[in-house]
Amino acid sequence: MTISVRLDGATAAKLRRMLDEQGGSLSAFVRAAILEKLERDGKKPTPYELGKHLFGRDLSGPGDLALNHKKYFREKMRAKHRR
Repeated sequence: MTISVRLDGATAAKLRRMLDEQGGSLSAFVRAAILEKLERDGKKPTPYELGKHLFGRDLSGPGDLALNHKKYFREKMRAKHRR
């Protein structure tokens, strides 16, 4: 695939200087830069990974509430009506 990119004068000058100092071709530099960007963006964390340190921090109730919600609801209702 052929790609054409327009650079401003300052960016083109910096790139030329760097390539002259380090050696290597412009094509190799561009290929490496594109691969680096693709790898970095391909490793974005999932929403779970971003918030996993926050999940379950409050420990605000029993750990089996989702499974035994009816049991806990009955207990609360009985306690309320005993008063």
